[in-house]
Amino acid sequence: MTELRNIERELFRFRRRLILAAGVVVLSFALLIGRWLWLQVVRHRQFSTQAQDNRIALVPIPPQRGLILDRNGIILASNYAAYTLEITPSKVKGTLQQTIDALKAIVPITPFDERRFNNLLGQSRRFESLPILNKLTDDQVARFVAQRFRFPGVNVRARLFRSYPLGALGCHLLGYIGRINQAEQQRIDDSDDASNYLGTDHIGKLGVEQAYEAQLHGVTGYEEVEVNATGRPVRKIKTVPATPGQNLVLGVDIRLQKLIEDLYGKRRGACVAIDPRNGEVLAFVSMPTFDPNLFVDGIDQVNWDALNNSPDRPMLNRILRGTFPPGSTYKPYLAMGALTDGIRTAQWSFRDPGFFMFAGHRFRDDVPGGHGIVDMHKAIQVSCDVYFYMVAHDWGVDGMANYTSKFSFGQATGIDLNGEAKGVLPSKAWKRKVFRSPAQKVWYPGDTISLGIGQGYNTFTPLQMATALSTLANQGTRYAPRVVRAIEDMASRRFTPVQAPVAERVDMNPAYWQVVHGGMMAVNQTGGTGADAFKGAQYTSAGKTGTAQVFTVAQNQTYDTKDVAHHLRDHALYVVYAPAENPVIALAMIVENAGFGGAAAAPIARKALDYHLLGLYPTDDEIEKISGARPQPVQFTYAGEREGVPHIPGAKPPPAPAASAPAGAASAATSAAASAAAAKAASASPVQSASTPARAKPTAFDADTLGNYQRTACTGGLRAPLFTRFGARPEVTDESEGVRL
Repeated sequence: MTELRNIERELFRFRRRLILAAGVVVLSFALLIGRWLWLQVVRHRQFSTQAQDNRIALVPIPPQRGLILDRNGIILASNYAAYTLEITPSKVKGTLQQTIDALKAIVPITPFDERRFNNLLGQSRRFESLPILNKLTDDQVARFVAQRFRFPGVNVRARLFRSYPLGALGCHLLGYIGRINQAEQQRIDDSDDASNYLGTDHIGKLGVEQAYEAQLHGVTGYEEVEVNATGRPVRKIKTVPATPGQNLVLGVDIRLQKLIEDLYGKRRGACVAIDPRNGEVLAFVSMPTFDPNLFVDGIDQVNWDALNNSPDRPMLNRILRGTFPPGSTYKPYLAMGALTDGIRTAQWSFRDPGFFMFAGHRFRDDVPGGHGIVDMHKAIQVSCDVYFYMVAHDWGVDGMANYTSKFSFGQATGIDLNGEAKGVLPSKAWKRKVFRSPAQKVWYPGDTISLGIGQGYNTFTPLQMATALSTLANQGTRYAPRVVRAIEDMASRRFTPVQAPVAERVDMNPAYWQVVHGGMMAVNQTGGTGADAFKGAQYTSAGKTGTAQVFTVAQNQTYDTKDVAHHLRDHALYVVYAPAENPVIALAMIVENAGFGGAAAAPIARKALDYHLLGLYPTDDEIEKISGARPQPVQFTYAGEREGVPHIPGAKPPPAPAASAPAGAASAATSAAASAAAAKAASASPVQSASTPARAKPTAFDADTLGNYQRTACTGGLRAPLFTRFGARPEVTDESEGVRL
């Protein structure tokens, strides 16, 4: 039986299906339209920005680092462009080692280059471009570019490299730059200056490079570049050039710096020269030195081990971090303070027996028979230890500490460099702080007496000694020393002077100052401890020699250089300012383990002053006679228009090197101005305090009769220990006090 079709029902089904399909289509179009509205209308701005960002890449342009120049425009730190071969680990196909091995067939990659790359890899992120080979030649660049298609993630880039054209000369002052490490990167990322370091790989690590990083770095520029889907540049849209870093002019005369370094030779030590009129640092010598160029690309292990393990410690900045007993160079400040606080008068005198007895202990002078009748003038001139033993005993440790701290002893000088140590200016409170055992917390009378000759716990940096001397030379104005003399203003392209701030003004009675000043002038005159070095000088000077013990000699022992290991021999110290009547330079120096300051240190100071004041540069033979080493020549290059450096106010080409004149005679190479100044200084009448003092009259203290203070004034029935154990070092270490040498 044939089934009849239900037309109505099928039409109903068809219509239902059609409506359902139409609904799906309408709904689909509605969704599409809604999504289109969402993307193109509601979120148009956001996605338009993202599309633009995908199309345009911002490429940072690292700025050129500023130059560092000496006071006369000689280039101390500069830049040069070179090619580097760099790998971006995240873009490399295969393993990194496979890529490096393949690159070795094209360019010479050494084991040191690999080690350096692996070190950088451990400190960086995988998407960062890291150098595997620096300073490619044009031939090496051409060989790699021809096969670049084989090495995805490997590119050649042009970079600026830092250069120190004078090598190790002035290295502790300049410091160096190095690659940014993780700690430094984190500090940059957390700062407001993070965007300014995009594309920058290096940062100042030490010295001027570190302290003036903000000025030297410059401002990063950028390029807007259109890129394709693979990220390759298609065209350049916009360029905002980088602003170069500011050029710095230092107060240092690099020729004076080289002269002093040459005069040290292979000996260890430090020397600081300051202009007492304004606090400018004229020389900043720490010996031995190192070549900062080794650190720019990353130092290799062999050189690092040689520097780090050397017993001479070339990486130690002795000027900022090394601390030394000041020895007898401390005596002028004690004399000034003793006059100021009423401990002594200038006329007080005694007959020196060559020793000072206290509680049964003999404090010796270096002259066994003593210096005869001694007043303050003569005590400074001949460096009479007994005189200052008594001053220290009568004054007390806290009185000495309170007064001498005004000269920067025991505190940071405020120099415009990082990492300065404060040294140790001992006091009763200091001793209670740094020792743990109750017996050693006690300040004993014998501890005070040794401070009178700059021994005991006293340890100061050469910078503190030079700052104190500068303060004494200018009669009381203590400047915070400045190594940077001027900074270039990039808007006006002119150098703006940097003024050293006044840290403190020390009240000095002019009459008292004349007494101390006259004694220091007598040091360099007949009968003084520095007379031999300054014989025939064509200018007046005021100085003080010093000898600092490295270890304590027992009472029953005699110090003999031949029997003492070299590293235990006395340090030689010398401080001097000149011309005495109007000082323009104050110089403090230490020659480690060299003995008597008048013999080892003062001759270096004499040559330095001859050059600075008269323009007399010694011959190589004269330098070798003092240092024991032949000086090595260097080539000085002056900055000018080619380097984009504007005129430096006050800059002048140093005089041509010429043989210095015999003692007492003017050199033919000396300029007329220098000769006139020398003649004026030589003919000037000495100040009253520099004249020979009247013979002092014996006082109630007669050392020939007593041999020591009256017992009632000296010991007071003392039965307690006289000293903290000789050689005892503080039990609580403080890194801010520096490294004792």
